[in-house]
Amino acid sequence: MSIAIRSATSDDAQTVIALWKRCGLTRPWNDPQADYSRALEGPSSAVLTGEEAGALIATIMVGFDGHRGWLYYLGVEPECQGRGLGRAMIDAACDWLRERSCPKVELMVREGNPAAGLYEHLGWERQEVRTYGLRLDGDVRG
Repeated sequence: MSIAIRSATSDDAQTVIALWKRCGLTRPWNDPQADYSRALEGPSSAVLTGEEAGALIATIMVGFDGHRGWLYYLGVEPECQGRGLGRAMIDAACDWLRERSCPKVELMVREGNPAAGLYEHLGWERQEVRTYGLRLDGDVRG
């Protein structure tokens, strides 16, 4: 597996978002363009891309809030899954966090998401926590 990992730029937005959609990562109540733009604009977050032969085939969004790191939007082209690219993207995001002295990283996976097995396979532990949410933008759907 030869994958080049780099930080995404604003020029990558449409390609990255199209990949997120093909991977089933978007939800109607979350604007992926706004998520992408906020991640690139903030100093404590990034979107990393994985490319092979010049084609963008994997992404992950990473952020550090000063207490812990968070991973979002891990996506690998469906026909490229099962080749270790998800692990490579997670490793790159964890390296990004280590460079910022982040002590712990977490992620959230929706119930019923079949990709959740990847994290257990990689040694991630399920946490005994509840996640609560409050919309600040007035959208009551999610």
